[in-house]
Amino acid sequence: MKITDRITQLVLARRPSIGARGVKRDIANTCGVSYEAVRQWFAGDTGNIKNENLAALAEGYDTTVDWLLSGKGEPPRRKQASGAAEKVLQMLQGKNLRPDQLERLEKSVTDTLNDTYPTSAPADNVIVADFHRRPTFGDEIRIAHYDVQGAMGGGKVVHDFPEMFRDVTVSQQHLRELGVTYKDPAHLKLITGAGQSMAPTIQDKDPMIIDASVREFTGDGIYAFAWQGHFYIKRLQVADAEHFEMISDNPQHKDRVIKAEEAFIQGRILLVWNANRL
Repeated sequence: MKITDRITQLVLARRPSIGARGVKRDIANTCGVSYEAVRQWFAGDTGNIKNENLAALAEGYDTTVDWLLSGKGEPPRRKQASGAAEKVLQMLQGKNLRPDQLERLEKSVTDTLNDTYPTSAPADNVIVADFHRRPTFGDEIRIAHYDVQGAMGGGKVVHDFPEMFRDVTVSQQHLRELGVTYKDPAHLKLITGAGQSMAPTIQDKDPMIIDASVREFTGDGIYAFAWQGHFYIKRLQVADAEHFEMISDNPQHKDRVIKAEEAFIQGRILLVWNANRL
């Protein structure tokens, strides 16, 4: 079974209501990539499915990266999956390793099982890394921070496969107190603004929470969208049946009228990280 077949199986198992025709769109929303990028995966370009995409799929659809890469049968839930560290210990038995290498590897794995951290770096070619993630508590959620900058000015070109920064943990209750509403927290992403055309609402380098499930105009607001090959964060309003007004909050920047069919909405901005509710 190909990896895209397993991804399809996973999506339909977790969200059967979307149907087969909605699978690619849902994957794009979950991973924070373009629909065209996902379409290319399914067309055979699976080499562009990066590690962060696999991690987003595993977290968004509640399974393991191991199953996505090589699993058989039904996709396991993350909490049901046996510990990877225990599997590594089993795999080490009988390997042709020097005794000192085997001892260091086993100690590293045992440290992981015991939730402890190695106190010194090993010699030779054995590297110990800490991939521990602080667990969430209560109503906390993790929001992935993507290396995407939306232009609040002349527009930016965005790669189909943006790198992911360290994610952010936030309380859903706090978001509700700030007036942020959304349907599925898995579709919340963090991106960064660039430029001053949306000042004072959004300043240069302000991080923003975006709902990546919003892919069409849902009313006046600030959207992240692609237009004529560039990526913008602007206020959109309906000018007429065929056009949007692309509005800059900074009066020193001109507003524009653009064709609605040429604006490809990637999400709606819900909150600027300076706590300006939109």
